[in-house]
Amino acid sequence: MGFLDETVITVVSGDGGKGCVSFRREKFIPKGGPDGGDGGKGGNVIIKATSRLHTLYDFSSRKHFKAPHGKPGKGKRQAGRHGSDVVINDPLGTILYDDNTGELIADLICDNQEVLILSGGQGGKGNTHFSSSTNRSPRYAQPGLPGEEKKLKLSLKYLADVGLIGLPNAGKSTLLSRLTMARPRIDSYPFTTIIPNLGVIEFDNCTTLTIADIPGLIEGASEGKGLGFRFLRHIERTKFLLHLIDITYNPCDDILEDFNALHKELERYNTALVKKEQFVLINKTDQSSGHRDIKEIQHALIDIGIESLPISALTGHGLEGLKNVLALKFQDRLIREEQLSVSVPQSGETV
Repeated sequence: MGFLDETVITVVSGDGGKGCVSFRREKFIPKGGPDGGDGGKGGNVIIKATSRLHTLYDFSSRKHFKAPHGKPGKGKRQAGRHGSDVVINDPLGTILYDDNTGELIADLICDNQEVLILSGGQGGKGNTHFSSSTNRSPRYAQPGLPGEEKKLKLSLKYLADVGLIGLPNAGKSTLLSRLTMARPRIDSYPFTTIIPNLGVIEFDNCTTLTIADIPGLIEGASEGKGLGFRFLRHIERTKFLLHLIDITYNPCDDILEDFNALHKELERYNTALVKKEQFVLINKTDQSSGHRDIKEIQHALIDIGIESLPISALTGHGLEGLKNVLALKFQDRLIREEQLSVSVPQSGETV
């Protein structure tokens, strides 16, 4: 499936149906009077968040959405049918902006959250409403009000618990595939991953955490270099950052050269990112021979107040320890999830 995390669409609500000019014509009732019905209301445009979608790819081929018009009124005081609403499904984490003014309209963060974007035009009143003692045979009715049109900018920011970051080829995709059921493309060259990937870590008690794998960042990413700049916003909502560093990386001077380079790019992009809790994974320990000393890296990280864990995403070494770390960091959240799952009645039970 293709990936799309930003797009502009046009939405139009339906016009209201026109009111009817009609008079009652029945045998033996010569002066039946007006009986024109009202027009139906035009359809609304509604945006709905759904956890079933993960990208805006569906909008790559369709960018115009128009709700049906209301039907005109009829005789015998019959109102016209209302136009049906158009419901546009968006993935969780989508932010809606007015493309013309830049105004923030809504932030979709809850499953099944609905936002009324445009209301349909009201239907016109039939000539029944305009009868009076001085005008018993009104020969006019209201036209329906027109619908509205708006251009919406949709911008997706993933709602993930954990953000996975690192230099290109640090092993993020391999780690994601070992921790979750996600199957990102994996290869031995930089920038194999060119789009963010989502995965779900499942623990023994059936509680879960969502992890987002961000394409490799490079020095200058905050200025638009490489692929990372476009996708940095996907870690803005994460609560915890897992920073992968490659034991086989050869720094020039500083033992934490690769870590510090990415730390600076995060700070330049958004200072709030470096304030998030971080944990460093020292990856590729299966290839540690002849490369940087793991203990030396860990001591350097302790000096700046950051915990670390040596792992090998390829062999699986240290991954159980990583799961324990994540379970500890999200302990309160996972306990609430477990309690909620226990409180849900099983099939056949009553509450």
